[in-house]
Amino acid sequence: MAPQEGTALPARSMEVARALAAAGITGEVRELTESTRTAAEAAAALGCEVGAIANSLVFLSDDEPVLVLTSGRHKVDATALAARWGRGKLRRATPEQVREATGQAIGGVSPVGHPRPLPTVVDAALTEYPRLWAAAGTPRTVFPTTADELLRLTGGTLLTVGP
Repeated sequence: MAPQEGTALPARSMEVARALAAAGITGEVRELTESTRTAAEAAAALGCEVGAIANSLVFLSDDEPVLVLTSGRHKVDATALAARWGRGKLRRATPEQVREATGQAIGGVSPVGHPRPLPTVVDAALTEYPRLWAAAGTPRTVFPTTADELLRLTGGTLLTVGP
């Protein structure tokens, strides 16, 4: 892992850092020289298991943006998750819809720092890892966290997101 020293964080990452500090989260936002756009890239850059990467995925449910924080080790089963969550059909948001809902681009979407909070699910698989990494607003910024912190930060619901 190679953090960039002596450089200010990008504006979107500063918003995430402020949200984390306001919530009493002590993990610091880090900017890496390597891309963390995908779970595999993030795991390689951070030297951790791909399952310890908390991907922030935006879906639409009844035209409302919702956030699914999933372990990097598997994909979301949208039909099964919608049923477990008691929501209408889930469909992946377009890049434009993601940016509108979060203020952030795909590959760097953080669990926090959005214009307004989104209904959120936290993948039960994330509880298997004592330390997680989540994007911090850009494809090169991350912060350390835990499943419990993600639940508290987002007001999310713990559910299985796979089949």
